Amino acid sequence: MTEMVVVRSKIKELAEGMNVAGDFAEHLNEEVVSLIKKACERAKANKRSTIQARDL
Repeated sequence: MTEMVVVRSKIKELAEGMNVAGDFAEHLNEEVVSLIKKACERAKANKRSTIQARDL
């Protein structure tokens, strides 16, 4: 498992009264990490060392 980059308490805040399953944060974290890695690959392919919103 990779390091958590999402904050569980913030997920609960945004869910506004909804229950949040215990595995939700882990799966969301996997998605976020994947998005960041893909953004890094795109930036490198475009010869940049800074990831930008357009890399998503």
